[in-house]
Amino acid sequence: MKRLAILLFILLLMAAIGCSKKSELDKADNAKEVELTPSDKNKELDYNIYPFTGKKTTGDISHRAIAVSVSNQTQARPQTGVSKADIVFEMLTEGNITRYMAIFHSQKPEAVGPVRSAREYFFTLANSYNAIYTYSGAANFVNDMIYNRGIEHFQGDYYSPNGPLFVRESFRVTPHNLYLQISSDAVYDEAEKKGYDIEADYEPLLFLEEDEDVQGDPANIAKIDYYGGTPVMTFKYDETTEKYHQYMDGDQTRELETDEAIAIDNVFIVETHHEEIDEALRRHIDVESGGKAYLLQKGKVQQLEWENRDGRIIPVKDGDAVPFVPGQTWISFVQIKPEPGVVEQVMIDFEE
Repeated sequence: MKRLAILLFILLLMAAIGCSKKSELDKADNAKEVELTPSDKNKELDYNIYPFTGKKTTGDISHRAIAVSVSNQTQARPQTGVSKADIVFEMLTEGNITRYMAIFHSQKPEAVGPVRSAREYFFTLANSYNAIYTYSGAANFVNDMIYNRGIEHFQGDYYSPNGPLFVRESFRVTPHNLYLQISSDAVYDEAEKKGYDIEADYEPLLFLEEDEDVQGDPANIAKIDYYGGTPVMTFKYDETTEKYHQYMDGDQTRELETDEAIAIDNVFIVETHHEEIDEALRRHIDVESGGKAYLLQKGKVQQLEWENRDGRIIPVKDGDAVPFVPGQTWISFVQIKPEPGVVEQVMIDFEE
């Protein structure tokens, strides 16, 4: 009897230990599931998502974004590298001249340019998107703001024009011939020398799921007429690719080396206050206050609002963020329509 009792005790003890171990394993499994982050889920699915395009990739996405001021004057067209940007901001500089600031993260062409001078609204946006700002030349007061505000940057005038970071080409004249060698190791090598982070953890923008439909009214053509004459920026929809192409006064925006047309998934036109601030006709452009906006996607347009949320310029409807289509986004800032008699004007037209 004694042996039987001991045997029963041992069996009960083993069962209890087994149950205890199973309970601990269950707890561990549950803890793992609760603590699983979106990043971990992406790794389990064997892909990551680029934060500024919503595109999937099996590659690493931890590198820092680079923002570049790119000339859009006639002497600088066609430009180099702009088709590979995740986001392009197009904004007026002096008079009726627009300039691009292109943010690169998901793709890096060999070169970007022509690189041109800084503006406060450009470096403010670059900084708020946590990108290293790249430019060439600036008014003294703009350079002072960049240094005083701690904007992490590359100033093209301070580097050799023969590489490895910048190259001044001979087929164009100064100031329309300086190019950033963005795909070279020199970009992040120089960033490390300056004490900048070369990695970043970006919160992704909001994007449509693959099975979600685009909302809005038909809009195959959008025209931005800044001054009732020149320039007229036109975005034309290509039903085959489901993307928009940009034209400046009838000339299509293309890549210099490949003749590839700029193909845009989201055209986001935002209205805001513009004000000339000096005799050179430089402007202050409000990138904070929000206002009326239009979002073009897949041949449709929505009239929305824009807001600056955590530094990002996003479309909003009834207080909720509106998702972008995965791909490249083009954000055009235009003047608020003025009162009668005011010289500055803008016209925005949409056609089916």
